[in-house]
Amino acid sequence: MNKTKRRKGKHDRFKRRDYVPKERKYDYSDDDNVPCDRVSDLKLEDSNCDSDDEEDSPLQIVRAPFPVAMWDVGQCDPKKCSGRKLSRHGLVKTLRLGQRFGGVVLTPVGEKCVSPSDQSIISAHGLAVVDCSWAKIDETPFSQMKSPHNRLLPFLVAANPVNYGKPCQLSCVEALAAALHITGYKKEAELYLSKFKWGKSFMKLNQDLLDLYAACDGDSSSVVAVQNKYLEEVRHEKELRKKDMFDISSSEPEEEEEEEEEEEEEGGGGGGENSEMANATSRNVHCINATGNTNEKL
Repeated sequence: MNKTKRRKGKHDRFKRRDYVPKERKYDYSDDDNVPCDRVSDLKLEDSNCDSDDEEDSPLQIVRAPFPVAMWDVGQCDPKKCSGRKLSRHGLVKTLRLGQRFGGVVLTPVGEKCVSPSDQSIISAHGLAVVDCSWAKIDETPFSQMKSPHNRLLPFLVAANPVNYGKPCQLSCVEALAAALHITGYKKEAELYLSKFKWGKSFMKLNQDLLDLYAACDGDSSSVVAVQNKYLEEVRHEKELRKKDMFDISSSEPEEEEEEEEEEEEEGGGGGGENSEMANATSRNVHCINATGNTNEKL
């Protein structure tokens, strides 16, 4: 019997297979691993078990709960401007000249000092700062930055790389962080300073002062009173140090004169000229030390 061979066509090359999903196998030997078929079978664990972990972990915030803005007049170096860096992180909104801001504005032309009593204004309307160069204060158009709550900052020391150690010459982020700390928004202040490597240095330099300002019960006058008391204590300590140094420098020539007198007694009358020169030298040393002490800075 002859067998005829059927020629395969192009449609016979691949066979269609129906996809049959494999069932996932579970190990039901342990009752705790049995899957739940219904949502109602799920059970919530006791919330008290994680309470200790939540208390130990710090509160994580990504932005302030109120508007934070700045006027940028373009006087600072873009690479060193802290306000522009905050703007790139989305933490500060840039305002136009002539645009009005209803919250507290930190500006060199303010008449009152920021105080804890400004917390209600900041929570309702926000906080803003004027981004200008300290070397170009006279060229800054403050008249085009209108706000009903212009504020000054109390005495603080800068920690930014440009003006490190200089009093009252703060950068934008330092000014914002100081105002936030004084008005009770300490977490927000840490958030803004965390964007800079030197941010923690600002808090270390001014921690005691910021805590004193934040503890004031009254308005700006109470903050100014705390500031003046602190500066008076610093001046008093400076005078004590100056007096101690003056006493040390004045005691040294007396010891030298006693040694010279002993040498004169031992060496006879040939030491008269040398003793006069030594006394003149000691008087010059005393004057130099006294002059150097008066030129110290806070």
